[in-house]
Amino acid sequence: MTTREATIAKLQQLPEPLLQQVSDFIDVLTETQQQSLAIGNPQDQLTEAWMRWFESVDRLEVTPIESVSDYQQLLLTKYRQQGLEL
Repeated sequence: MTTREATIAKLQQLPEPLLQQVSDFIDVLTETQQQSLAIGNPQDQLTEAWMRWFESVDRLEVTPIESVSDYQQLLLTKYRQQGLEL
């Protein structure tokens, strides 16, 4: 016997007032399921947002800093005079 058949057999044994409660409960379950399908899974939405962010970051172009301040240049000169290789 399937779940559907067992449930129908139980429903046939219920008195009328309880059947109304079961019917109301089925309506609530159906509405909840429809809302869940309409909204979608928040985890999937979060994953999609992160994937879009990573894709946009991957497309960024990194350019080296070309301008060296006087201070940085003097510091590099000092280190080189001391025999340090940079």
